[in-house]
Amino acid sequence: MTDKLPPNLLALFAPRPALRYLPPADHAPEERKTNAISGVGQYLEELKEYDDDYKPTESWLQRKDREKLERKEKHQYQITEGVKDYKPAEDPQVRGDGFKTLFVARLSYDTEVKDLEREFGRYGPIERIRIVQDTTAEDNAPPKKKQKGYAFVVYEREQDMKGTTASISLSPLLA
Repeated sequence: MTDKLPPNLLALFAPRPALRYLPPADHAPEERKTNAISGVGQYLEELKEYDDDYKPTESWLQRKDREKLERKEKHQYQITEGVKDYKPAEDPQVRGDGFKTLFVARLSYDTEVKDLEREFGRYGPIERIRIVQDTTAEDNAPPKKKQKGYAFVVYEREQDMKGTTASISLSPLLA
């Protein structure tokens, strides 16, 4: 079939000249020595001793499943047992009237109380501002690790809180 091709195309199918032999740069092949290969028989006694102390580690899939099961059990406990003992009236952190309280979410982690007071104080007198902190975070942790990113603003009057929610716009405090 290729014999019917024109000479310029036949030249594309012509074999190239053989590659020139170059001796290896480091050692000649006949002078090379490889490491002696031995069996594992010499390690069998040590392997039997190792079997007694061997404790398999869990894979990342097993760890993921275990943590998922632990979270599910913790959640189930909080739903059944944890809620029974919770009394909001006795919680020292819960203060103020729920109808006068504004929940502010998606705060920047470097937001401070004075920033919230400046932004929300224009709608009326504020009784209390509480930025929620993570109690489990270390003392020297950065603010991003300490703050949860939301706050509660308690107004003195319920109308002020309702006026805030009606006229609030996006603020530079939001992340």
